[in-house]
Amino acid sequence: MAAFHLTYDLQLFGFLPPGTVSSGFWYVEARLVAGSFLFFAGVSLWLAHGGGFRRAAFLRRLATIAAAALAVTVATRIVLPGHFVYFGILHSIATASVIGVLALRLPAPINLALAALVLALARIAPLPGFDHPAFWPTGLSRTYAAAVDYVPLVPWLAPFLAGLGLARIAGTAGLFGRLARRPAPGPILARLAWLGRHSLAVYLIHQPVLFGAVWLAARLRG
Repeated sequence: MAAFHLTYDLQLFGFLPPGTVSSGFWYVEARLVAGSFLFFAGVSLWLAHGGGFRRAAFLRRLATIAAAALAVTVATRIVLPGHFVYFGILHSIATASVIGVLALRLPAPINLALAALVLALARIAPLPGFDHPAFWPTGLSRTYAAAVDYVPLVPWLAPFLAGLGLARIAGTAGLFGRLARRPAPGPILARLAWLGRHSLAVYLIHQPVLFGAVWLAARLRG
């Protein structure tokens, strides 16, 4: 994630040729990272609420993600008004979380089938009648505004539902319980785990820092 954002910033300020992040390795890497974010968001939803839905905790988490998504929209609207983020990864996670609550009690095969259905829908998109800006987050529109981060529900709801379904299978099989009983990780893994527990803060902080550093380098270069 951080490597992709750094590469994007270097391209934006002319240190790398245009199209670097929209082709080849970086194109694939961006999609793998987005897919993994949504997949593990689905897993996390089941870990948090698979044993019983805790509404207050869910609403707190949802409010935090929604506020972060709004902050990204406002910040990019100011810095990159022509390509601001109106439905990026955080917007997608927040929306998928709401949908995920509705799917939380569904059998795992149903959630996996729904994930496959979303992917199948992506194969036939765009669809007529979805071109109004209100439908741009669906991913079914024929036209939509360009953005530096656009993660619509089709196809990106699929990895979320897959994570939810597979987490239910793993939980029923006792996998998470066995992992919880393993010895505490060493210092390196503990630091990585800390980053995982604070992934939202890392996500929000790292890009302004990288953007500012590359902007400063561009200014100094003249």
